[in-house]
Amino acid sequence: MAMVCLSDFEAYAKKYLPKTAWDYFAAGADDCNTRDENILAYKRIRFQPHVLRDVSMMDIRTKILGTEISFPVGIAPTGFHQLAWPDGEKSTARAKAMNTCYIASTYSTCTLEEISAAAPGGLRWFQLYIHRNRTVSRQLVQRAEALGFQALVLTADLPYTGKRRDDIRNGFCLPPHMKLKNLERDFEGDDRSEYGLPPNSLDPSITWNDIYWLQSLTHLPIIIKGILTKEDAELAVRHGVQGIIVSNHGGRQLDEGPATIDALVEVVEAVRGRVEVYLDGGIRKGSDVLKALALGAKCVFIGRPALWGLAYKGEEGLQDVLRILQDEFRLSMALAGCARVSEIGRHLVQFSKL
Repeated sequence: MAMVCLSDFEAYAKKYLPKTAWDYFAAGADDCNTRDENILAYKRIRFQPHVLRDVSMMDIRTKILGTEISFPVGIAPTGFHQLAWPDGEKSTARAKAMNTCYIASTYSTCTLEEISAAAPGGLRWFQLYIHRNRTVSRQLVQRAEALGFQALVLTADLPYTGKRRDDIRNGFCLPPHMKLKNLERDFEGDDRSEYGLPPNSLDPSITWNDIYWLQSLTHLPIIIKGILTKEDAELAVRHGVQGIIVSNHGGRQLDEGPATIDALVEVVEAVRGRVEVYLDGGIRKGSDVLKALALGAKCVFIGRPALWGLAYKGEEGLQDVLRILQDEFRLSMALAGCARVSEIGRHLVQFSKL
């Protein structure tokens, strides 16, 4: 079967992954409206292409926090990669041949040390959940910095886990051989929930002041993930973060919230260029990447499509997913009349009235 677009990888993963693993990756909260809207919202944005522009030499590189990447797509933090491929996050990290950014999750099934060793030259950021046991979180941050991770991504939209109906119906739990390797020793002897940690181990009391606490622990730039409003974007800037990821957790937390591409506009306007703004959720084509950049995103991150690539053929499958997105993005740019990323702007798109 020829793998031509990302939906081909989705179909493969749905067919060949165990049902509980597929349902876990695919799950949205409640009715899954926000999950689905993340994708549908792109269809309401139309291009306004410009012609007779010299697009014979294309440059799709960009920089995030000063580091150059081959094109403006990175790998979002997602958990439990061993559910998709035996080598798990080590295979994800090895897809560095595409020269982009990988955000490793707190809930990885490989250790930070294993991820770092798998791709010693790669651009890696570390995603953090803050736990009630602050010593656990502090040690994770310090390990990540010591291992050469270049930024800290704080997930801000998960004080509690959203209700994902299929996981409940399936009685989802990690297979016995699979562990949350970065937290394995921290909760020894405790009862474990379906996600491999003690129930209520996350700290729901975190506030904006905890940004200052993180800043006291690390010299790494801090990016906050889960911003959807101009008010929170302004607060993020005021508290000294270096970046914002517009995200609704893939529609897995609060259902009926905005699609991320819709929320992007007000976040970008609120930030006014003071910090970099990124986006995840709903990216399925290279033209989606172009739309996000036209509306002000510096880079986008893919979650589920990366897992589909892993399920297909490990690091090689993930590289195939990234390569398809890269080729589609380059083509969309050229057909819209842009030869360089710096030429992409708001003039390229309009919102459909449909």
